[in-house]
Amino acid sequence: MDHLEHLDKQLVDELAQVAREAVRDELREQTRKQRRTAALYAASGATGLYAGAALALAAGLALALGLPGWAAALVMAAVLGVGAYVLRGAARSGGGHPHGTASHGATGRVVGGTPPAGPSGGHGMPYPPVPPAAPGNPVTGDPVPGMPEADPDIPRRRGR
Repeated sequence: MDHLEHLDKQLVDELAQVAREAVRDELREQTRKQRRTAALYAASGATGLYAGAALALAAGLALALGLPGWAAALVMAAVLGVGAYVLRGAARSGGGHPHGTASHGATGRVVGGTPPAGPSGGHGMPYPPVPPAAPGNPVTGDPVPGMPEADPDIPRRRGR
């Protein structure tokens, strides 16, 4: 009987080793493909950066035909700065917020984009509603409902 237990343990160890090797080989292959894709994206980005710099240089040299060199460079810097600002604004309003980080404004709309889709089945909201204002009225001084009014002259003890 001990002999069978030893064979079972040996078989389990061999199966675990084979499974580990198969997973390791699969992960190596996926990593190799992802590394190649990342390198191609990096090369594409660097090439695009140089192409943009060459285009900006060409536009600056064209401006320099009618303006002094420093003025052409200043105009190009301003144009590129405005372009960067516009692109930054487009990136921020383009739904770059992860789900669940958008907040509600006073209008009930989601600030920073559209609300995420509801859960499958269509029941309820995927996140709790946020009230448009904090409890209590800071203008009229009405207290928070359900909270006793606190006298600032009376010392308070914290719960233990």
